[in-house]
Amino acid sequence: MMIEVKPYKKLIMLVDDNETDNFIHRRVLEMGHFSEEIIVKNSGKSALEYLEANKNNPDRIPEVIFLDINMPIVDGFVFLFEFESFPDSIKDNSKIIVLSSSDNKKDIDRIVDNDHVIHFITKPLSEDSVTELREMV
Repeated sequence: MMIEVKPYKKLIMLVDDNETDNFIHRRVLEMGHFSEEIIVKNSGKSALEYLEANKNNPDRIPEVIFLDINMPIVDGFVFLFEFESFPDSIKDNSKIIVLSSSDNKKDIDRIVDNDHVIHFITKPLSEDSVTELREMV
């Protein structure tokens, strides 16, 4: 008899311009039953547009946003800067986890000093890190 595992979160978002990373991270999160629904955005700009379009619809605001740092045009730093201007109803309900291949200490320090970032994970996301995140968010 299989035990049904209840998803931990209702809605999360992956923000990364790398389609392979998005595919892998989606699978790891699905296998870890981390969320009922995963929205994938391939740029910081499209993620911000999504949040703006849904700012009055609390059911469509992701509880966790997995954010890459290095993306063209709107990178993770610009995303975080723009995120500041959203209403508290979004900022208070969306926890940001930075998921990056960058191990540049300056980048990491700059990111973890942000009030909305609760964790930094070096890519790729693993089953162990998903288990760890369940304890954290």
